[in-house]
Amino acid sequence: MGLEVLLKGNNFIRLLLGLSVALKISLVSVVISIVLGVVLGILMALKNPVITVVSRVYLEIVRIMPQMVLLFIVYFGSTKALLINLSAEAASIIVFSFWGTAEMADLVRGALGSIPVIQYESSMSLGLDKFQTYRYVIVPQIIRRMIPLSINLITRMIKTTSLVMMIGIVEVLKVGQQIIEANRKSSPNAAFGIFLVIFLMYFLACWPISMLSRYLEKKWEN
Repeated sequence: MGLEVLLKGNNFIRLLLGLSVALKISLVSVVISIVLGVVLGILMALKNPVITVVSRVYLEIVRIMPQMVLLFIVYFGSTKALLINLSAEAASIIVFSFWGTAEMADLVRGALGSIPVIQYESSMSLGLDKFQTYRYVIVPQIIRRMIPLSINLITRMIKTTSLVMMIGIVEVLKVGQQIIEANRKSSPNAAFGIFLVIFLMYFLACWPISMLSRYLEKKWEN
């Protein structure tokens, strides 16, 4: 199976370091996406004509354009067109934040739109002002509806970071390819074992997050 290659030198440590690079990019992108996505989602819920048109164009770009193309545009295009010395890691964070913000904003907009109007009216009739209505009535419901979906976005972002190897970032998949190439003659079947271990690494990184999402969904359904 080629698993013996992992015992040579520090190959396994290199894979773990590569995975840490992917997780770091994912974590930073997720934090930025949540902050910007919540703000944009609230603005979208206001149904301002200008904001609606701009946000719709933004969402369509994110949905239609593959992440790999966006990576190439930001990393290679910005350096030549804007003369910006952008690192591959920074370009990756920009692209994943750009994608994640759109996804998060759509979740926030959908969550706000799903709250019945009668809840706003009932809160006002009880003497709550607009701020108190959102703080005590609307926001707690939105959080309960959004968290499971947001967690699913995190797992998708972790898996999609494998694309960053295309712009030269040495993450776990790139490290695996380097190990396979270095041992091609001595261990021609190493590819299967290496990619199996990489699969298990991604699984172990995403599975607890996925289980947390299912647990919260079941808990809050009752």
